[in-house]
Amino acid sequence: MRLLFSILMMSVVWQAAARADVQTVPSVDLGRYVGKWFELASIPQSFQKKCVSDVTAEYSQLENGLIKVVNSCKTKTGDISVAEGRAKVTDEKTNAKLKVTFVKIIDWIFAFGGKYWVIDLAPDYSFAVVGHPDRTYGWILSRTPSLAPEVLAGIERRLRDQGYDTCQFLTTVQPGGFQERKPLCEVIR
Repeated sequence: MRLLFSILMMSVVWQAAARADVQTVPSVDLGRYVGKWFELASIPQSFQKKCVSDVTAEYSQLENGLIKVVNSCKTKTGDISVAEGRAKVTDEKTNAKLKVTFVKIIDWIFAFGGKYWVIDLAPDYSFAVVGHPDRTYGWILSRTPSLAPEVLAGIERRLRDQGYDTCQFLTTVQPGGFQERKPLCEVIR
């Protein structure tokens, strides 16, 4: 009976942790955040289905306060696919919550945008992890095509602490980085 009770209690604690709100980093210096990032892993999204490798995101600040977003990747035919969008800060106290849209009809339509929360960030801005409050998407980004195994293991642990299923994150093929797509949970363990 005690064993059954212990198992039930562990299940309740695990489920509560999985449902806890996703937390952003305390602050983001947008001047340091802009620039080129390499995708190291992500929860695959429909708009990325054509991407097979070399996935990057490049951010630059615009005079109107928005951030220009340029995502690119290599397709299976070897072509480069590019998508341009805009991001705007939705939490000016931390700059850690943004809304990103790739829909432009005369002007950028943020009503169709997605939440882009910075949930992990290296002190030197060498890596960042972006997620969504409902954990349906996430990206591990780095200034370089790869990270040291211990750094990646720390990111994976913090993602689990935030309630993410790290087996949903698939590694991204990058020259000088991962050479195949695998669940992040398998790469780390």
